[in-house]
Amino acid sequence: MGLPPQYRLRGHRVFDRLYRQGRRLHGQLMVLRVLAAESSLLPPPADRLPPSPWRLGVVVSGKVHKRAVRRNRLRRLLQAELLRQVEALRQAQERHPAPLGISPQWLLLSLKPGCAEADPAQLLEEWQQLLRKAGLSP
Repeated sequence: MGLPPQYRLRGHRVFDRLYRQGRRLHGQLMVLRVLAAESSLLPPPADRLPPSPWRLGVVVSGKVHKRAVRRNRLRRLLQAELLRQVEALRQAQERHPAPLGISPQWLLLSLKPGCAEADPAQLLEEWQQLLRKAGLSP
């Protein structure tokens, strides 16, 4: 299952901004980039989707694994977990907007070469650690 369209990061301007100005949090297997959401950067088709200020993306380059099947499997695994976390953050923000102080964010997760051999549980654990480092998870 892929990400629903309203949660996807799209457009070269969005990715350029995330790569240039996003706050980078490094783990052993992945890099998380976090940037405050700016809806003005989204391409026009995204403007017609139901609004979701929380958007995310997963980048799995050819350096991670040469087979596209393996790269896509990693991407789908992480997208499902990302979606669960973003939904939880969005719901927490709706229930308690002031105490959390978390503004809508764009998240870009890039996998590092060599992570294809890692255990999926290890990948998900590192994802949780990066979220805690970013201040987006308790």
